[in-house]
Amino acid sequence: MNKLHVLLIAASVISSSTYAAASSTPRATTASGAVTGVQEASGVKSFKGIPYAAAPVGKLRWAAPQPAAKWKSTRKADHFAARCMQLPLFSDMVFRADGVSEDCLYLNVWTPAKSAREKLPVLVYFYGGGFAAGDGSEPRYDGESMAAKGIVTLTVNYRLNIFGFLAHPELTKESPHHASGNYGLMDQAAALQWVKKNIAAFGGDPARVTIAGESAGSFSVSAQMINPQARGLIAGAIGESGSLLSAMGLAPLSFAEQVGAAFAKDAGAPTLAELRTMPAQQLLDTTKKPGTWFSAIEDGYVIPRSPAIMYAAGEQAKVPLLAGWNSYEGHYKQILGDAEPTAENFAAALQKLYGDQAAAAQQAYSGDVKQAATELASDRFIGYGTWKWIDTHARTSGKPTYRYYYTRPRPGQEGAGHSVEIEYAMGNLAGNKVYAWTDEDRALSAQMQEYFANFIKTGNPNGAGLPEWPQASAGAGSRLMKLDVPSTAVTATDDAHYRFQEEFHAAKAKR
Repeated sequence: MNKLHVLLIAASVISSSTYAAASSTPRATTASGAVTGVQEASGVKSFKGIPYAAAPVGKLRWAAPQPAAKWKSTRKADHFAARCMQLPLFSDMVFRADGVSEDCLYLNVWTPAKSAREKLPVLVYFYGGGFAAGDGSEPRYDGESMAAKGIVTLTVNYRLNIFGFLAHPELTKESPHHASGNYGLMDQAAALQWVKKNIAAFGGDPARVTIAGESAGSFSVSAQMINPQARGLIAGAIGESGSLLSAMGLAPLSFAEQVGAAFAKDAGAPTLAELRTMPAQQLLDTTKKPGTWFSAIEDGYVIPRSPAIMYAAGEQAKVPLLAGWNSYEGHYKQILGDAEPTAENFAAALQKLYGDQAAAAQQAYSGDVKQAATELASDRFIGYGTWKWIDTHARTSGKPTYRYYYTRPRPGQEGAGHSVEIEYAMGNLAGNKVYAWTDEDRALSAQMQEYFANFIKTGNPNGAGLPEWPQASAGAGSRLMKLDVPSTAVTATDDAHYRFQEEFHAAKAKR
């Protein structure tokens, strides 16, 4: 065989392998244009960094999300796009994003579908981070493991902090809805509208979309269930630690406008035109001032009325809900400070917090002081608002509601702190190399993921080989699933907590 024959054969082999690689590259056609993704070793196909809206820059800074521009040539969707503008606030956040930018309205899709005809259930996950940080590229939210369970899984970037939640009189004036703020929530709804139009191209069923999230992501789920822009787009909801039905309630638009106007003046950009021309990083840096925080508000448009009132009236999406919180959402030192956890010190702390209601608080939060103070701190932070959401939805939705209480600490940690359940539920323990996961951790993760996957597929977490998870009921004595090793169905033992919280906040509202 001469050298020419060898070269021809080699060229043929290279050509064949290149064609095979090209032909196995996942491809999907969206309303904006075609995208190619990555074939993962698991068999799941991933598409990262797909724009679902136009870049919210220039005149679109603090505007409702606009449609993404169409593209003609096939777009590579093989890496995460930039995360939204944010300060480094939380040490546990790990990003795989392509930097940080104001141009950040992208989503990521993981699908197990072999064709666009499969009509698989869909999960859309909203990240947490106090509406100030977070990203769809974080390994704990990675969708590959859930997609391997037969679910088309998405993570969605949405605007944060001042870019996502600034209210201002000039913004309200230019809005056709006479509202401002809540742009991050509008982004989420725009992503859900994108899913409605496009998810079939990835093998998903637009009529079977479950939304989920943790912390601010869970607040977001409770918000989308009452957001008119998301009406008819949701078939199920999962909330992990948090809801808009918290004791603090939401600031009204008028107050948020005052805060925004004062902030703008303090930043040296009192007019909207000046605010819109300020460089993004400079604008972000102005939010470093202590006490500066932008979040969801009752704007009269995205959030039409008080969330608690809307849920009580049954105005939320009538869909199955699975929600709960963790046993160490707060810490006893948030109640006791540096004081020792004694009965006397707890009583003194309750007196400071609740005044003439201190005795009622002590009766509601009785027992071991350290445990009682931890539970009170958890409820004041996020437990009560999550309970209120579950309890009200069970009363008014007419749909199955499932409650959990997560109690498994990560290896070496004191308790089940805020956000620790995410990687268990999403099947992503392996993505976190910080902890020495045990077989028990992996078993709990597999069980939790099965519960969540079943719920996404059917609206019911139960399935073969799993401990029976009973439906929650409104009022005292609700049943719930305690998620731990082992997981067990139990009757709620914290009813006294929420009776006290309800009565205390009702009395406070009347003053």
